[in-house]
Amino acid sequence: APEVRNAIYACDRGVQVLATYVHTPEGSLVVLMVDGRQVTLIREEAASGARYGWPSDGSSYVWWTKGPEATLYWKTPEGESPILTCKAG
Repeated sequence: APEVRNAIYACDRGVQVLATYVHTPEGSLVVLMVDGRQVTLIREEAASGARYGWPSDGSSYVWWTKGPEATLYWKTPEGESPILTCKAG
């Protein structure tokens, strides 16, 4: 059975991000509620922490957590730009 964990993050600019983490033997993903939109991201390899993204060559979100802190990035072929810096509450 999948392991499911919910977390609420308080971010800069007063933004709140709800995250649902789903872990299975086949892999892990996170579903984020950001600005009224649902974003699903798949766990990617990371040097430290947990990084979630969408495997595409186009633009997409990246959610990177380390301990209670998380950063939401906007990824383009040119690089990644931070959008929100958050902390689990």
